[in-house]
Amino acid sequence: MARRVSLLGWLQRSIGLGRRKVAEDTLLLDRPLDRDQRYNDITPLLAKFQIGQVVRHRHFPFRGIIFDVDPVFANTEEWYESIPEEVRPRKDQPFYHLFAENERTHYVAYVSEQNLIIDDSDTPLSHPDIQEWFNETGRGRYELKKGVAN
Repeated sequence: MARRVSLLGWLQRSIGLGRRKVAEDTLLLDRPLDRDQRYNDITPLLAKFQIGQVVRHRHFPFRGIIFDVDPVFANTEEWYESIPEEVRPRKDQPFYHLFAENERTHYVAYVSEQNLIIDDSDTPLSHPDIQEWFNETGRGRYELKKGVAN
């Protein structure tokens, strides 16, 4: 059984003068992290939309359901550069993975937060992957199935 060690005590022992730099004790936090506290002066980014929410693109005729969120741009530079400069979104915002659809086809889309708006229609989506990931709860709302999230 691991001995309970405070974070401060662990740090002091691990970097102590003339001592080994690797702590021998397992690190256990003595209290939970405060999600409102700013650690190392980094402010967490907040996503405007949630997984399972139905959205549509602000400029292009497609809609979809969010199945994953990146807090900032996390695609390839080649993909980013392929977007015309005059409509290229900023990288420092959340990007959403969507099971997307338009009148002709179904696909997966990667869209910046600035280009999404809430889809108010009650029309259900027909993307074939939705059934594997979500349960429809009625009136166009979706809930992530248990065991699907990583």
